[in-house]
Amino acid sequence: MNLLNCDDFWQFACDLYSKGDMQTRLLDYQNQQGKNVNLCLLLYYLDSLKLAVSQTQLNKLEQSICEFDQQVLKPLRATRAYLKANQTEIADYAVIRKELLSTELKLEKQQQQLLITTINSFTLTPCSTPNNTRLYL
Repeated sequence: MNLLNCDDFWQFACDLYSKGDMQTRLLDYQNQQGKNVNLCLLLYYLDSLKLAVSQTQLNKLEQSICEFDQQVLKPLRATRAYLKANQTEIADYAVIRKELLSTELKLEKQQQQLLITTINSFTLTPCSTPNNTRLYL
């Protein structure tokens, strides 16, 4: 099997995220269920490629991004939320927010690279009708 490509996944993720209510749904999974948006996007990507992951592989994918999520992305989101709640007291809030969002996007891409590196170490199962998200959501 050919290895999955980070740039192809990034493009797929950006396209899917911007369709319909997908952004709202994914953020609901994140905020209400504690799910990882990039992992959800990867599972949808695998569905589109007609590839299935096992529960064990899914667990390894979660483990591969757990530390990065806890140490990098979640604190950045908390900082952004704090600044938003206190924006009237923050000089140059709009500029800071824009820069934080840009940084967060770059870090999201980095997390996607971690996922692709991990999944490229797996043997994936071709499947005519995969539904990888059911293992996770």
